[in-house]
Amino acid sequence: MITPVNTTQPVADQQKAGASQNSAITSDFETFLLMLTAQAKNQDPLEPMDSTEFASQLAQFSMVEQQVQTNDLLSNLATALGGTKLNELASWVGMDVRSTSAFHFDGQPVTLFAQADPDADATKLVIRDSDGTVIDNVTVPTTTEEFVWAGVDSSGNPLASGNYTATLESYKGDKLLSEKPVAAYNRVVEAQVGDDAVLLTLQGGQVIPATQVTAVRTGA
Repeated sequence: MITPVNTTQPVADQQKAGASQNSAITSDFETFLLMLTAQAKNQDPLEPMDSTEFASQLAQFSMVEQQVQTNDLLSNLATALGGTKLNELASWVGMDVRSTSAFHFDGQPVTLFAQADPDADATKLVIRDSDGTVIDNVTVPTTTEEFVWAGVDSSGNPLASGNYTATLESYKGDKLLSEKPVAAYNRVVEAQVGDDAVLLTLQGGQVIPATQVTAVRTGA
C-alpha cells in the first residue's frame, strides 16, 4: 500500500507567509514614499534636496522590493516542485518494475522477457549467478518472448536464493547471431533523487535509474 505524501499544508503555509511578507513590503514602500513626499514638501528653500539623491534612494528601495518578491516566488516554486518530487518517489515504492538488471530469485519461478533475433533458428536462455558464472542453459522456442525459469539445476534441485542475470542467445545453425540481456520484474523498496534521474533500489539490493524501466505493474 502506497501512502501518498501530503504536501498541501506546507505549501499553503509558505504561500501565507509569502503573502504576509509581500504585504509588509508594500506597506513599507508606501511609508517610504510618504516620507519622501513630506521631505520634499518641507525642504529648506535655501538648501533644496538633491534630486539625484532623491531618485537614487527611490530606485534602491524599489530594487530591494523586487528582489524580495523574486526570492518569494522562487521559494514557492521550489516548495511546489519538491512536493511533486516526493509524490513521484512515493509512487515507485512497492511497485514491480521490469528492467534488464539482475533479478532476485527467492525459490519461486521467475518470468523472464526477451525477443530472439528474427533470423534465428535456435535460441538458448543462459542464466548466470551474481559472480557471472553460468549455472543454467535452457533451449527455448525462437517464437517465444516470455519464459518461466524454474530456478533449479540439471538435477532438479532448487538453486540458492540471490541475484541472477540472464541472456538470450540467438543462433542460425552454429553461428551466434546475437546475445541480448533478458528483462525481469523486481520489487522497488526505495526511491531516491539522483543527480540526473530517480534512482530505484530493488529488492535484491541492485540500484537502477528509473529511465531503465520498460514496464510497471502493481506489486502483489
